[in-house]
Amino acid sequence: MVKQLTDILLEGGLVDEAELAAAYDEHQRAGRSLGRVLVEHGVLSEAQLVEALAQQIGLPFVDLAEYTVDGAAVALVPAAVCRRHTVLPVGFDEGKLVLVMADPANVFALDDVRSLTGLEPRPAVATRDDLLAAIDRYYRADADLDDLSSSLVQEDDTDDDLSKLREVVEDAPIVKYVNLLITQAIQDGASDIHIEPGERDLRVRYRIDGVLHEVMRSPRSIQSGVISRLKIMSDIDIAERRIPQDGRLSVTHLGAKIDLRVATLPTVWGEKVVMRILDNSTARLALSDLGFEQSNYDRFSQSFVKPYGMILVTGPTGSGKSTTLYATLNIVSRPEINVITVEDPVEYRLPGINQVQVNTKAGLTFAAALRSILRSDPDVVLIGEVRDHETAQIAVEAALTGHLVLSTLHTNDAPSALTRLTEMGIEPFLVGSALDCVLAQRLARRLCGKCKEPYVATPEELTAARFPWQQGEDLPVLYRPVGCSACAKTGYKGRLALHEVMAVSEEIERLAVQRASATEVANVAYSQGMHSLRADGLIKVGQGITSLEEILRVVV
Repeated sequence: MVKQLTDILLEGGLVDEAELAAAYDEHQRAGRSLGRVLVEHGVLSEAQLVEALAQQIGLPFVDLAEYTVDGAAVALVPAAVCRRHTVLPVGFDEGKLVLVMADPANVFALDDVRSLTGLEPRPAVATRDDLLAAIDRYYRADADLDDLSSSLVQEDDTDDDLSKLREVVEDAPIVKYVNLLITQAIQDGASDIHIEPGERDLRVRYRIDGVLHEVMRSPRSIQSGVISRLKIMSDIDIAERRIPQDGRLSVTHLGAKIDLRVATLPTVWGEKVVMRILDNSTARLALSDLGFEQSNYDRFSQSFVKPYGMILVTGPTGSGKSTTLYATLNIVSRPEINVITVEDPVEYRLPGINQVQVNTKAGLTFAAALRSILRSDPDVVLIGEVRDHETAQIAVEAALTGHLVLSTLHTNDAPSALTRLTEMGIEPFLVGSALDCVLAQRLARRLCGKCKEPYVATPEELTAARFPWQQGEDLPVLYRPVGCSACAKTGYKGRLALHEVMAVSEEIERLAVQRASATEVANVAYSQGMHSLRADGLIKVGQGITSLEEILRVVV
């Protein structure tokens, strides 16, 4: 068997003799499969190994990202059966049902599909991860949602009858509808769910990779039940509809607990609900996973290894500031130091870190919490956001008295952070002394690795985008989005961060004391090696990670 596999790998040019010999030695010594050793050493990808094994047993290998799946075949086998056996029916061949399997030796799966469909299954093979993603994609909740929203239409408007509304909210179809909305959003990799009442219907949109996509419209008559159900789940007052409210709820998806931050907003057609999906895996990301260019990473890492000083991460809402701060905390947090955070709200629970939730109603503001924190012997303090003079003043004083302070600020770029703090009423000489580093960032969509297309950019295009290219040089090969089933026809899958890292040098400190403008600060920072957000983005365009259009969309 091993000999056959080695022949397939060598004939296909997937490995050379030396790699195979080294892997075979480890296979013999450790008793692990040869294919698994090759994958772990990076010689083969998972897909290449599965394709070679499929060839070995004489079955076709299917790349589900490229394969056109027949909806009629999918409809024959229930989602529960596909998930239980990790199989997916994808089409028909000579009267047989083509069944893609992770384990083609699973005779129980073949028997179940045969008895359910009355058709003889013809096995094919795909990687387990691709199969699970395809099952989620093709057994989406859309049809169920449409059926449910139709069955939920009620003749009586229950808006003004609270007792009647409670009955509707606990009704099984409403509960199932809300659960499906949340489940589908998590499966689609959405960061936010927008439930928006209109004049005639209730619109649902998901924010995926930073862009909103409309997923469905439901009859307006189910609006009260859906919104009230979400408010009850989030422990929000369902009787209060005139003011914005905040809450939090937790759901379990595929065995993992996922938190959602819920905000309501009164509009002319009723209350809009926005749910931010808080994926705890992002809080465990390493700083090196966030797409830093090496020069930017070196400049930023020099700041957080110091025992004191202030580090600010700036950018608009949803630009990944919290993720960057948590990744930084994961590096600086050690058993011998005391790390305390004050946040509004606490988005991710981190082990070994003391996290404080702001409670304005009880008088626990950022400033009040910060004063108490500084009496609790901290080494590192994370402040969710510097919003006002009082918080800024205490944060600056903490940085000057031996604490490492991490926080966020809303500015468009790194140099503007100095003027913003001065405008908040902080003395310029304190700003220059306390501030050690400012990191501005944005999120751009990452090109889909399956379908991105190379092209030669035109001189006009490069000049308009200020791409680092000179007349007389060869035109660079860039990549653009195409769209395939793997990326839901958008051409993009996932996101990456663009960074602008400004270390506060002595020259910049002097400019802060002189109340220099952000432009003057920026000019000095550029002369000292800082890359702008656009420059960092264009480097990543040149590497084929994202597109020119995407960089121009997110940075000026």
